[in-house]
Amino acid sequence: MTTTALWLYAAVAVVPLLIMLLNSLRTNRELATQPLGLPLQPDFTSYQRAWIEASFSTYFLNSIIVTVSSVLIATAVSLLAAYALARAKGRLMSVIEAVFVSGLMMPVFLMIVPIFYLLDSFGLVSTRIGLVMVYAAVSVPFSIFVLTTFFRQLPGELEEAARLDGAGPFRMFWSVMAPLVRPAIATVVVFRFVPIWNDFFYPLILIRNQDKYTLPVGLTSFFGEYQTDWSTLFAGLVIATVPLIFLFLVATRQIIAGLTAGMGK
Repeated sequence: MTTTALWLYAAVAVVPLLIMLLNSLRTNRELATQPLGLPLQPDFTSYQRAWIEASFSTYFLNSIIVTVSSVLIATAVSLLAAYALARAKGRLMSVIEAVFVSGLMMPVFLMIVPIFYLLDSFGLVSTRIGLVMVYAAVSVPFSIFVLTTFFRQLPGELEEAARLDGAGPFRMFWSVMAPLVRPAIATVVVFRFVPIWNDFFYPLILIRNQDKYTLPVGLTSFFGEYQTDWSTLFAGLVIATVPLIFLFLVATRQIIAGLTAGMGK
């Protein structure tokens, strides 16, 4: 019964993606006369218009740069901090960990005004660097929370054995401990990549130049007051969705291992 319900849920979830793909291969006239029809004569010109004429190549590149940079910075910082918090003892480290985790309870919409003024004081408004710093900062609390939990599950005997073999602290961390939390790293990467890639709020507020827009903000350029290029819009949505599908296909095994770690203990 559970398996059947999951398959039904998967089928329902795939239907919007299938409609989006099929509509991207149809003309605007076909979409107007029959919104849910099949592309009897597939038309790929909408992808060309989206990629070249609608500057989707620029938006796509901006999203790649911002998302990948943010995730890499946040993961690297969180990995080091989580290892220190998991292995250190004392009241001070507990307080520091609580400060990090408290970031999960901070509503992002309430932080936009001080963030804007802070970036403006450094001249980072409407820059990709400023956007990367914001995304990396808001990603750290969740990443530390997940990675700290995984590091605490690793036995201390592993570090003692590495220390007896002559490994120093950094060698012990990069060669022994970090590879063992690879499922957690994959989980953190995916769970932070997706919301950053899809985020519309921060780029809309912090980016003023159109050549710095990311994909979610760039999609709004398709909507006009009197007419919308629906075929090109669907093509843009497909382009924006492909990296997420590829990421899930590549990291599925690691994500499942990360989410189910410790269940058998």
